Amino acid sequence: MQILQNGRFAVSTWSLHRLLGAVYAYSPDPEKSAAAKEPYGRGTAELIDMPAPLAARGINRLEVCSFHLPSLDAAYISELRDAMTASNVLFQTLLVEDGDPSHAETAERDVRWMAEWIDIAAALGAQRMRVIAGKQKPTEENLTRAARHLRWLGEQADGSGVRVVVENWFDLLPSPVEMNWLLDQLDGKVGLNGDLGNWAAPDKYEGLADIMRRAEICHAKADYGVAGIDAQDYRKCLEMCERAGYAGPFTLIYDSPFFPDEWDGILLQKQFIEDFLREAPARRTA
Repeated sequence: MQILQNGRFAVSTWSLHRLLGAVYAYSPDPEKSAAAKEPYGRGTAELIDMPAPLAARGINRLEVCSFHLPSLDAAYISELRDAMTASNVLFQTLLVEDGDPSHAETAERDVRWMAEWIDIAAALGAQRMRVIAGKQKPTEENLTRAARHLRWLGEQADGSGVRVVVENWFDLLPSPVEMNWLLDQLDGKVGLNGDLGNWAAPDKYEGLADIMRRAEICHAKADYGVAGIDAQDYRKCLEMCERAGYAGPFTLIYDSPFFPDEWDGILLQKQFIEDFLREAPARRTA
């Protein structure tokens, strides 16, 4: 089995959005403000303090949503990178949370704004930068527009040390047909972050088995009901990853009010995946 640097588990700051509190809605839209807002409450922790408790829980990879960065100043960026280095936490992905390369009117503006984040991602020491592929309906025109702009974006990242990736997310990419078409057009210039929770069951399972063969990283989001984690769905998603031969890291995405302490939800998902991976030899011989 491939041994990954810093292990197979990451956490996205979205999984800690109640703990972190404030968000800063950076956007290419000049009408939008990046001033701090608190839609999830005030929070009780700072982003720069997250690497240490993450490492203490046996997780040594982090993904940071752009809206969780309280500052883009070089001094703060350097301090955050130092904090991650001190805790041996790898900056896996900077998640750029706005922009639409498929939009007929604003795509060029948006993708140029996305390109500005490449230097920020590089300064943070991020391996990857996930961008939105597009929010428009998957017409030939919109898909072609997105492909052209994303290819340009991938080229802008050449030599930066940052790999641009997209996700099976929003209206542009509702199935593996559109997802695979887009990746084929990009000729490896842009990679795939496969998300287990963005498509709806039951069709999502075969879709995941198809696209996860091309994924470099994975958002391992679990669904929750009144009884807790939807174990049947989560296991089926992991089985599709296994069937596709996916051997990369799993980013734990906890997005539920089921546990008041977000760490509890994160660690439950981590334990679930660890148990699944531990059972792999038995599945292969069954």
